[in-house]
Amino acid sequence: MQREVLKLAQELRAASGHEAADMYIGNVKIVDVYTESIFAGSLVIKNGKIVAINPDWPVEAKVVLDGKGRFAVPGFMDAHIHIEPTLLSPEALASVIVPWGTTTLFADPMEIANVAGLAGVEALLNNIDELPYRIYIQVSSRVPTAPGLETTGGVLGVGEVSELLDSNISASLGELDPSKILSVKEEYLAKIISARNKGKVTNGHAIGLSWNKLNVYAAAGLSDDHESVTYEELFERLRLGIKALIREGSTERNVEALVKGVVEHNLPIENLLFCTDDKHVNDIAREGHISYNVQKSIQLGLDPIKAIKMATINIAKHFRVDHLLGALTPGRMADILFLDNLQEIKPALVIKQGKIVAKEGKLINEPKIGQYPDFLSSTIKLAPELSPDAFAIKAEGQRCKVNVINLYPDQIINYASQEWLGISDNEVQVNTVEDILKLAVVERYGKNGRVGLGFVRGFKLKSGALAASVSHDHHNIVIVGTNNEDMYLAAREIARHQGGLVAVQDGKVMGVLPLPIGGLMSPLPANEVMEQIELLNEKTAGLGCDLPAPFMTLSFISLPTVPELGLTDFGLIDVLNHRIIPTVIETD
Repeated sequence: MQREVLKLAQELRAASGHEAADMYIGNVKIVDVYTESIFAGSLVIKNGKIVAINPDWPVEAKVVLDGKGRFAVPGFMDAHIHIEPTLLSPEALASVIVPWGTTTLFADPMEIANVAGLAGVEALLNNIDELPYRIYIQVSSRVPTAPGLETTGGVLGVGEVSELLDSNISASLGELDPSKILSVKEEYLAKIISARNKGKVTNGHAIGLSWNKLNVYAAAGLSDDHESVTYEELFERLRLGIKALIREGSTERNVEALVKGVVEHNLPIENLLFCTDDKHVNDIAREGHISYNVQKSIQLGLDPIKAIKMATINIAKHFRVDHLLGALTPGRMADILFLDNLQEIKPALVIKQGKIVAKEGKLINEPKIGQYPDFLSSTIKLAPELSPDAFAIKAEGQRCKVNVINLYPDQIINYASQEWLGISDNEVQVNTVEDILKLAVVERYGKNGRVGLGFVRGFKLKSGALAASVSHDHHNIVIVGTNNEDMYLAAREIARHQGGLVAVQDGKVMGVLPLPIGGLMSPLPANEVMEQIELLNEKTAGLGCDLPAPFMTLSFISLPTVPELGLTDFGLIDVLNHRIIPTVIETD
């Protein structure tokens, strides 16, 4: 307490010119997110905070910066992200998000929690004080996501969730899917009450809900949703007091449709926020992070300051940290971006908490990647009896009708269809001409050895198989393929590396990106991971797949919470009815 009092006293003396500042920034155009205006000015910084704007007395400071007439904008925030699907450690992630202007993440660590429970979460966050960006956590509320319908490595019960909510870096209770609320499951209601009693908001995941079900969702206190695909869905959520997070990930491309609707209907933006949710490192490096959401929105006709508000103060207000972040005003952290103009959102300089952390697209100092505990590098334990026969879908007769998962372009949602496939030697055959391939989810924690089997349309493989140990949210091994032998080889290759993304063909490994940190992340720097992904994507294209982010798409196929169908190690899941259904419906 006394230390904090002394620091505040220093800040107040610096604010009145009675003590030297740490930094003085002059000659900037300040973007004011409160009045939606821009004015010429200067900023005084002490102890990482802005303490004065445009003082009329001579400023003494240790560091003096000439803003060169650039626009000064608050640091961008991501309102909902899972770090693990970037495939990078939090340390390596800095080099790709910070130069694009992201200084704060609101991150749900549910992926590592599903793999390794509370110990996994603690390991992921062990080094965050050394990062050139800050992390608030959205405490994972559903680990496992679908109890009784999947196998996971870890569990977070009410006690663990409550413990994490007490942390000074927790901002909210992480996303709750509809099944937990609509079926009135008391464990999850207890987690909501725990968050509420601690003054934290509760994040939503209201995918595919009708108006009546949205009413129930809102009544539970779910305060936001990042699953709107159409403007109509976004508008319904706002009407019920649910803030709408506009997402742009690798496979969830929602900004264009939603912002077009916002502009067309002149919709107020005070309850609109930006997020990425799941975005591979290559996509971030190439097109931007939250900066992409902002720039794309401006290109679609949204006023630049309104777009900036959706990436800054709106998010800070939602998570009740606007007294600390989100605006260039006294008392807030000095998170500042310098932009040459408001049409091209490409920061010339990034300041986080009063320190320059990136310049002209490059990080000033790359944080050292920490040592992760040994238990995270041994999370894949395949059943000894696993063989190519485990991937055979047995049936009798000449042909059979099967349930098929069908992909939507640029979305994680899918639709179900029923298709006829041929049977040979009492085994259902894939149909590469019609793009109906085999899908498998292999339990990887050494608990039961289950293999869930189904069919999927949309990958367009002509031969071989793709596999990943990143498969939301349980993170068992998910495999799409044209034959049993290649699918088996892909599973074995992932086990050999203790996690990864793999492409195989005709009994040969064509490419692999090892992910030994929990089977989710690489210990390598971002540039090396990007090189390996690019090579792997090239090999995947050679197998016939034309998806822009094939392994991100693959990772969502096994979700038991995204309509209409999901596949887990338990089998094919009817998501809306939360039950297992057969892959083979009838034979002929």
